[in-house]
Amino acid sequence: MQSSMVCLADPHRASAAANKETRDFMVSLTVNGIARQFEQPLSCEQLLERLDLAGKRVALERNGEIVARSRLRQQMLADGDTLEIVVAVGGG
Repeated sequence: MQSSMVCLADPHRASAAANKETRDFMVSLTVNGIARQFEQPLSCEQLLERLDLAGKRVALERNGEIVARSRLRQQMLADGDTLEIVVAVGGG
């Protein structure tokens, strides 16, 4: 005689598991001294887009090193990175 067990998921437990998964993928960054969290890994270029700085003349420093404009798309940010972003302002 075989017996089978059926496990019905507790919706509260499933929700807690989904929230834990989301937290596990959170990326914490410090941008110009302000702690920020993002739901997924980002490139430097994607971060600038999220901060409404895409297309502007900026300098981005990641963990004390300047990221060349040509590398913004490829340079992925990691949990715990510290960034300084300076926007060029024209005037006379």
